[in-house]
Amino acid sequence: MQRSAPVIAGGFHRVEIKATDTVGQPTLLTVPNVGVGEVFVIACQSNSTNYGEVPQTTQTGMVTSFSGTEWSLANDPQPGVQDKSRKGSFIPSFGDALYRRYHVPIGIASVGHGSTSVRQWLPADTPVHVMPTMTRYVRTDAAGTLVSDGTLFEGMMLRIHQLGVHGFRALLWHQGESDSHQPAEHDIDAVTYRSMMVTIIHASRKQAGRDFRWFVAQATYHTPEDPSCPPIRDAQRSLWQPDLAIEGPDTDTLISPYRQNGGKGTHFNDAGLKAHGLLWADRCRNTSTRFCVNPSIKTRGQNALSISSGAANHVWYVLSTAI
Repeated sequence: MQRSAPVIAGGFHRVEIKATDTVGQPTLLTVPNVGVGEVFVIACQSNSTNYGEVPQTTQTGMVTSFSGTEWSLANDPQPGVQDKSRKGSFIPSFGDALYRRYHVPIGIASVGHGSTSVRQWLPADTPVHVMPTMTRYVRTDAAGTLVSDGTLFEGMMLRIHQLGVHGFRALLWHQGESDSHQPAEHDIDAVTYRSMMVTIIHASRKQAGRDFRWFVAQATYHTPEDPSCPPIRDAQRSLWQPDLAIEGPDTDTLISPYRQNGGKGTHFNDAGLKAHGLLWADRCRNTSTRFCVNPSIKTRGQNALSISSGAANHVWYVLSTAI
């Protein structure tokens, strides 16, 4: 059974579905907190997950996160990340900034994992050539070749499939530190980095069955003594092409005053997390398409709602728990 109803973008809405059961008795299904807004998938390494110095909270109350099983307010730590990190993130700041601009709920699905190289995000059995500094998610195949085991890629794709067809606006990719200025025995060059990024982007779109948007940040900062890696930055910039990715923020500009451990660290302090979120919001604002004012909602089975994008690729998403 499918039914559609026009709804203005915004929320949160309550959906009531009246039906008759198999013995003719009327029944009422109520789904609270249905948002008609923007949804983003966020990857990839620690500055995309919960490694910030100070946990953050949404100030608007209109930003939610998807764990893979349920939606909840996007207060740190973010659920659903693949590294089980438990500290602060840029996501509340990012979502609040977008809500204040567009006045629609913002949904986030965060799937990152700290300390990971681009090599560890490749699809299963793709050669990685050189072992990353952090050696998890890489194995040796029967021919003796180092390959990705596909764990992180499949974790990302699982969340994408869970959100449904046209179930999110874009994927925001923040990665590069673990491929910048690594020890010689673990280092890859910029050409290899770019090639692997292209492989991941194309493979994700093929598996998803659509050419969804990718944003790629410039992210190579380690410490005040090692603030950037120009070859990897150039490789990231080279991905900003119409058929590949959209320009993300340059977070290497967030130097010592925005970093943890009194400015000596790689991860962000409180000010850095807030600034990081604003940088991402600015990039998404500069490239978002117009909002749809007449998306439709469809019932699927007895207790779920399908995501429908409408004519302008606007997104429905469902909060399965009250907030």
